Amino acid sequence: MWTERVRTAVLRHRVAVGVVWLLVLLLGGATAVLGLGRLDQSFTASGGPGHRANRAVQERYGNGAAVAPLVAVVTWDVRTRESAERLTDALDRVAGPGARTVSYAGTGDEGFLGADGRTVYALVYPGAGEPDLAGLTAVEEAAVSLRAGLRSALPEARVEVTGVLPLQHDSALAGPGAAALAVKAACALGLLLVLVLAFRSALGVLAPLLLAAVTSVGALVLVEAVAGFAEISFVVVYLVPVTALVVAVHRWALPPGTASRAAVTGGAAGAAACAVLAVCPAAFLRSVGVAGLAVCAVGTAAALTLTPVLRSVAGPVAVPRPVRRARALPAVGLVLLVLLTGAATQLRVGNPEARALVASGPARDGLDRLAAAGVPSGVLNPLEVLVPEGGDAAAVAARAARVPGVLLAAAPAAWGRSGSALVVVVPEEEPMTAAGAGTVTALRSALADTGVLVGGSGVVDRDLVDGVYGLLPYAVPLAALAAFGVLARRPGPGPAARAVLGGLLAAGASAGALVVVWQWGPAGTGAVTGWVPLVVGAFAFCVSLERSAASASGGSGWAGGVAAVTGAFAVLAVGVGPQVELALLVSGFAAGAVAAVASGRLLVVRAGVRPRSSPQLV
Repeated sequence: MWTERVRTAVLRHRVAVGVVWLLVLLLGGATAVLGLGRLDQSFTASGGPGHRANRAVQERYGNGAAVAPLVAVVTWDVRTRESAERLTDALDRVAGPGARTVSYAGTGDEGFLGADGRTVYALVYPGAGEPDLAGLTAVEEAAVSLRAGLRSALPEARVEVTGVLPLQHDSALAGPGAAALAVKAACALGLLLVLVLAFRSALGVLAPLLLAAVTSVGALVLVEAVAGFAEISFVVVYLVPVTALVVAVHRWALPPGTASRAAVTGGAAGAAACAVLAVCPAAFLRSVGVAGLAVCAVGTAAALTLTPVLRSVAGPVAVPRPVRRARALPAVGLVLLVLLTGAATQLRVGNPEARALVASGPARDGLDRLAAAGVPSGVLNPLEVLVPEGGDAAAVAARAARVPGVLLAAAPAAWGRSGSALVVVVPEEEPMTAAGAGTVTALRSALADTGVLVGGSGVVDRDLVDGVYGLLPYAVPLAALAAFGVLARRPGPGPAARAVLGGLLAAGASAGALVVVWQWGPAGTGAVTGWVPLVVGAFAFCVSLERSAASASGGSGWAGGVAAVTGAFAVLAVGVGPQVELALLVSGFAAGAVAAVASGRLLVVRAGVRPRSSPQLV
């Protein structure tokens, strides 16, 4: 077979091959780090009506739009003229140049007052704040200045500052507690233990990690090159290394001949599926497709060239004796995968609800103060309506205020720019909830004939659902068909169909696990961050195809188990902690790794060979 000829040629020039991959690792690593700025860091869905509205607001006003405002919560009697003027002056002075503010003091709208009549909140849009990592950091820093400035200006009042970004920032600063640190340490120890027991030597442990490293670096360089002329999301930074690690460990655990055949077949099938996503008009799907395609290409090249060199140094991998398993386990596993895939149909896309972001901290104090005063949490994600030149902002605000689910709508006079105006619309419910999503839809319908643009942080999730998830019913079958077309040539139509079905089950089960653990579970996030299921599902699908290709090529089942446990332990060791969105991501990766190997074991049977069971160590 041609792979054997490649292996022979590689071993004949092993030094040169090793030097080339070393240069890829070192020079490519430096290039990848320097090229991260090319990736789109906005985490927003491009192309939708909300995105277009937010871009128009950002270009004209320089702030707000997709970036949620800060919410200053002041417990003080603002009904008197003197106190209202003091609050207005303090907000204008402390918010900084270019900031936009709106409150009861400036509008007289009692929607800004709590039920106690003494708690008032103000929406503050800092002067700087693009919807990217640097802009979000600037808003987080502005929250600290705003809190300190208002407390100094209003010493007799109780002042808190909250908001979506301050809540996320406090979550990141909280750090893992004792329990989380124990779990991280246990996962790191488990990772090391599995690799040592599986590969039995220092070189055997380091080799798959080196393969994962060169694959990650090479793939990121390719992705960043594509980002020079196409919009590629920053989410690929998470997808690439995890996929590369699991695939590298799996291939290293296979016999040399099987590993080469699996790398070619699985890599080609994964690349075909990802190529379909890479040509999708939605930036998120395109980013996932380009990243998956790059991992498949570089990983296959490394498997055919670098792996034989490393095997010649590290020696063969010892395959443990299989153990018997209960006959009922495959049926139970298949039922569980199907149930989890069914749960994925109940996925609610959106940022986690505010109450689930952090348990304590300055921003949580402000959120609790709002709740105690009877102010709904929807105020954290207001909408902004851009009224074009010649439009009647007051009339738009009046119409918006009548929409069910809207707490208030106001058109601050100071927000006018070049004839246009902005209307702030505060919903009662957060946009990721069913009621909040309904409010956004109703508002757009109510203002459809006015020529306005509806933007704000509350429409980002809706754009993601409409613009990205709306394409999945077309993109997923096409990707599956592309993978089937590759696999049908080898090992054949029957195994190819089972392999693709296993990949789809793995992807669906990983998303379903996120729903069960986070959306329905004790964390009660109410929603799952929109891009996480896309990344996790693509990872699970590609890894499952790899596992199926190896099984059809005569590979042992223990390799998939080692790869799955290694990947799960690795991501959990890194990501377990109080930061909810990171925890969502790593738990999804862990579920995807396990689902991929489970689906492969349940659905892929090698011709004439009974599938081996997992080793006792796993």
